[in-house]
Amino acid sequence: FVKTSSITMGIDLKAGGRRVGHSSSMKAVKSQNPYNKLLIKLYKFLDRRTDSKFCGTVLKRLHMSKVNQPPMGLHRLSKYMAQKEGKTAVIVGKVTDDVRMLECPKMSVCALAFTENARKRIVASGGECITLDQLALRAPKGSNTVLLRGPKSREALAHFGHSTSVNNPHTHTGVKPYVRSKGRKFEKARGRRRSRGFKV
Repeated sequence: FVKTSSITMGIDLKAGGRRVGHSSSMKAVKSQNPYNKLLIKLYKFLDRRTDSKFCGTVLKRLHMSKVNQPPMGLHRLSKYMAQKEGKTAVIVGKVTDDVRMLECPKMSVCALAFTENARKRIVASGGECITLDQLALRAPKGSNTVLLRGPKSREALAHFGHSTSVNNPHTHTGVKPYVRSKGRKFEKARGRRRSRGFKV
């Protein structure tokens, strides 16, 4: 009889073993941008020395890759900032212009970057564009701010599947297939028949 507490769990080497050689980007800064590095340094300090969840979230987002820092248009931004007078919108990403919006409301926006036209329109409407380091001086704990994120709308996301639930047992419903081209001569129907890979 062996005590179960004395047994240590082994590593299944055949199944791949331990995950080594992958440094988290939260540990090693991948960005080569000196401004970004300084912002990470600043928010790492604020996250450590304050009990603010805001600083921790901003720090996490500063570490993200460009794909995970999607830009936000002025129209979406103004929609989120409606009835939020006196608050600053914070976007860890770029703010872009939206030509479909005729009038830009007065807003205080803090972001990593602004396109030239977006900056012009925000300033012209009596608003302000500030950087994250200016925000750290003004609101170190993120008081009176609204933390926002742009939409992740890459084409690749349409192909990602494998989401099953109790209500939906199928893995690939609504998942866009990788097809070479659209047309008569290419993979077309996904009907319930043998020639299209359907099994009962």
